[in-house]
Amino acid sequence: MTQSVVVQVGQCGNQVGCRFWDLALREHAHVNKKGLYDEALSSFFRNMILWKVPHATVCAGLILTHLNPQAVLVDMEEGVVNEILQGPLREMFDSTQLLTDVSGSGNNWAVGHMTYGSAYREQIVDKLRKAAEHCDCLQCFFLIHSMGGGTGSGLGTRVLSLLEEEFPEVCRIVTSIYPSAEDDVITSPYNSVLAMRELTEHADCVLPVENQSLVDIVDKIKHMSHGGKPGSAIKRDSTIISGQGGLSGTEKPFDAMNNIVANLLLNITSEVLLKQV
Repeated sequence: MTQSVVVQVGQCGNQVGCRFWDLALREHAHVNKKGLYDEALSSFFRNMILWKVPHATVCAGLILTHLNPQAVLVDMEEGVVNEILQGPLREMFDSTQLLTDVSGSGNNWAVGHMTYGSAYREQIVDKLRKAAEHCDCLQCFFLIHSMGGGTGSGLGTRVLSLLEEEFPEVCRIVTSIYPSAEDDVITSPYNSVLAMRELTEHADCVLPVENQSLVDIVDKIKHMSHGGKPGSAIKRDSTIISGQGGLSGTEKPFDAMNNIVANLLLNITSEVLLKQV
């Protein structure tokens, strides 16, 4: 069985990652009616026996007990990660997967890449190694980050270089969220340019996503779902634009945009997720 590890860096990366895990569970629950831990789930989740052996993994084919995402969550502000730990997904993650600070990177690529990248290097590498050790056959890393913020662009690309250094044979697929032309962060062009150079050096594949395009797509889908186009089959509570009916409670302002990116990742991994169903 092959596995993948998702690395979420920065506020945007963790928000998109939260939507990814939510939609992945909903997608698999839709087709896995027997509630079994199969090869498809093992691609992104471990099935844990918490009450017997805390860090043991249940083999495929058995009843689901406790799913643990194969993920590492990094942010130099703890707000978004704390929201995840207080939300419906809180019981899925453990402390060994999380790394946070309180001050943030001040929308400065250099602070994220150099200051925090150096200060937290060993801790980041340790968490990446532990995530990799839980995999029978590690296929790739999925890195999710933004290009405009200091942590996402700076520390995100530093994590990318560490992945190449520690796991040179493992594919690195990066989903990068680019700021729009109307972005109100004055340093976002600076951050994006410096981050792009790191992507060209260390990423095997980059999936670029632009913020304004996400806004346009969401507006168009919502217009179609309200009957703006004859014959439209998009429902108002579609997982493409809505978090309603899933693990998320009240839909948040950016859920619709983040769901577009989460669906992008789910679509490119659909063969992996559904191959045993």
